[in-house]
Amino acid sequence: MSNLSLAKDKIKILLLEGIHQNAVDSFKAHGYNNVELLPGALDGDELKAKIADAHMVGIRSRTKLTADILEAADKLMAIGCFCIGTNQVDLSAARDKGVPVFNAPYSNTRSVAELVIAEIIMLARGVPHKNTLAHAGGWLKSAEGSYEVRGKILGVIGYGHIGSQVSVLAESLGMKVRYFDIIDKLPLGNAAPCDTMEELLEISDFVSLHVPATPQTNNMFRREHIFAMKPGALLINLARGNVVDINALVEALDNGHLSGAGIDVFPQEPASKNEEFTSPLRGQPNVILTPHVGGSTQEAQANIGNEVTSKLVRYSDNGSTLGTVNFVEVSLPVQDGVTRFLHIHRNVPGVLSSINEVFSERGLNIAGQYLMTDGEVGYVVVDVSGDLEAGMGVRKGLAGIEGTIRTRFLA
Repeated sequence: MSNLSLAKDKIKILLLEGIHQNAVDSFKAHGYNNVELLPGALDGDELKAKIADAHMVGIRSRTKLTADILEAADKLMAIGCFCIGTNQVDLSAARDKGVPVFNAPYSNTRSVAELVIAEIIMLARGVPHKNTLAHAGGWLKSAEGSYEVRGKILGVIGYGHIGSQVSVLAESLGMKVRYFDIIDKLPLGNAAPCDTMEELLEISDFVSLHVPATPQTNNMFRREHIFAMKPGALLINLARGNVVDINALVEALDNGHLSGAGIDVFPQEPASKNEEFTSPLRGQPNVILTPHVGGSTQEAQANIGNEVTSKLVRYSDNGSTLGTVNFVEVSLPVQDGVTRFLHIHRNVPGVLSSINEVFSERGLNIAGQYLMTDGEVGYVVVDVSGDLEAGMGVRKGLAGIEGTIRTRFLA
């Protein structure tokens, strides 16, 4: 349990894995000057030592914040994943410590969508195979198996932020877009929904996957789906590595059922550039393999730096948890002439009445109060008007309530 009421220059922020300078600049613009930026990931005892006195930590995909690592982070009050995924964090362990986790689900949307379109065009023209031959001294100057994308049907599975932007870009090239999503989504442009994924697979010349990593999407695109695609179709996966049955994809490529694929994410990926990348897809002539770089552009990283930092700053300054992935979401008004107390606790009966008693016993007037709970954790924010004097014991009283995980006040 931790009670934090630190001035901004005392709040230590640790950023790992070469997070964009925008994040550092944004923190400093908001008065947070105690920022350490490291170029790579850390693990084991080195990570434990670094995180032990950090109040906020920012990571990308390679740093693993397990329950064991988080146990060493007694001062930690928030985590920022400067990427879309949060699989690298034990979200339950963080929540149990009263630590909200924030990510950037939207900032790299354009970068991913552009790469999808680029791969569709390259594959439709057979560029990967021709490129490999040219590097080896060959000269395959032929129109056989080479097509324009105009007029072709693109099937988008998962019509969220990325899938819908891929749809817009594809239509600008003259493609016809059909999509399938488990949730009803309003189509953009002339895109049209399919009632089933099977319907989409049967008619699409290209299929692009844009689904999140969930238990339902694990191995979602199996052999029966791959072989339900049109003969000669192309598959694009810039979503998650565990979505597609890779062995079934290899089979479909080997026997000519599919004419190519573009894959950016894999079931097993190297932990660093020094580790060999292995995949059954290596050596396939018309397959584009990219090392999980769908969102890896300078523009995307700059946007991510701004997006995640703004969420961390808002939580630190204001107590708002909007955008968290493991915690109750509360959007709070700006403080105006009040002292704000934050109380994170186990979701058990009687906590709210005990919190109110702490203030009433001291004759303090509650100007505003906000409560949200989930199955495990409750979050109470209390705005108190009037002058608080040293020695009143408000924080001690709040910390002493049974079930308390963490308390903090914002003067």
